[in-house]
Amino acid sequence: MHRLFLILFLIWGLSGCASYRTTTVVPQAAPLVREISQPRPDSIQTEQLLSQASLSLADALTLALAHNPELAAFSYETRIQEAHALQAGLPPNPELGAEIESFPGSGSLNGSLGAEWTLSIGQLVELGGKRAKRVQAATLRADLAAWDYEAAKLNVFVKVVTEFTETLALQRRIELQNELVRIAEEFLESINRRVKAGRASPAEAARARVELSITRIESERLRKELLSARKRLAATWGAKQPRFDCVAGNLENLVELPAMEQLSLLISQNPDIARWAVEMQRRDAEVELEKAQRVPDPVISGGYRRLNESGGNAVVVGLSLPLALFNRNKGNIQAAQYRKRQAQQQKRAVEIALNTRLAEIYNRLSASYQEINTLTTTVIPEARNAFEMINQGNRMGKFGFLEVLDARRTLFQVRAQRLNAAKDYHRNVARMERLIGQRLDQVRK
Repeated sequence: MHRLFLILFLIWGLSGCASYRTTTVVPQAAPLVREISQPRPDSIQTEQLLSQASLSLADALTLALAHNPELAAFSYETRIQEAHALQAGLPPNPELGAEIESFPGSGSLNGSLGAEWTLSIGQLVELGGKRAKRVQAATLRADLAAWDYEAAKLNVFVKVVTEFTETLALQRRIELQNELVRIAEEFLESINRRVKAGRASPAEAARARVELSITRIESERLRKELLSARKRLAATWGAKQPRFDCVAGNLENLVELPAMEQLSLLISQNPDIARWAVEMQRRDAEVELEKAQRVPDPVISGGYRRLNESGGNAVVVGLSLPLALFNRNKGNIQAAQYRKRQAQQQKRAVEIALNTRLAEIYNRLSASYQEINTLTTTVIPEARNAFEMINQGNRMGKFGFLEVLDARRTLFQVRAQRLNAAKDYHRNVARMERLIGQRLDQVRK
């Protein structure tokens, strides 16, 4: 029996028992990813953040990156690929065989007197470095999942900034609308006094009441929109209902844009581009794996045979080898080579698409920056002066209701326009930072 164990040991040695890397190499994340990837808050810290009446953007990012359901689900992809790499490194299982010959026979071999039984074990021996190449391809897929996880973090970053900015803009818009309601109420009171004094027509008071009602309806609509925006923001960290009352931030903070050439150089930090270095390694590994599949894998077997007729024992050794006459894995090799060339074109397409998007966002940011500055320094001051003069003139009887209404609408329209421009600006800043992989205000001039 000890001979059988010796055979098993030799077969195991031939099959190989080397260890391979099956864990993911964590990629060098872009500066923005490192900045927003803070340590996961514990339950007490999370509860403190959720219980705040006023929520900052930093707090919202911390909650979302720690508890975003899609991000949490995505993180399992890396573990799944690591498990596949572990499985790829395991050798084939040996096969146990049992065989009885000359049973039952005839004549002198009648019954089991002449029977011969054999107990054997066989092992497929992988040649050509198949297992090492298989593990390498699987491990590189895990590395790619890690890169995609970094990209998913940036997607969550953009989502949080977008929803946070929308919520903050709606808060400011409601404040602006409340101011408009107050002015409409004061104007209605002024007209009512003039109607009582016989200096204004009751029709003007009726129109003022209509305008006040319309303004209040818009105010209520904005409040409903704010509730929805707060709920969308809370959903980024998996909450069904928001527990915060408001968000805290400043839409007036603007960053001067660096030159387009500087930003183009930074786009290589984007995980959507950086991942392709690993992707090309994986395609190379798959080509080598398919080439290794051309090498036939022998099955070596050994066992113990019992000869009943003579009462003796024997050791048997076997070898079987596929003959690679028809199937040399040519089709799979060509397919892997084509996939490698396909990846080269896909990488090029991604680079072109991201650079095109970078230029589009840059132009939008430039337009928003110029629009905000023009509205702030020129348009809004002039519209405010015009409204104040016409409103004062109305009290003196120089201007009618329609002139006051038109001047008031113009003033609040341009103020709302500046607010919308600021909202679009900060959204596009987040998209720009997603592309270049770092804060826009940290780009060296």
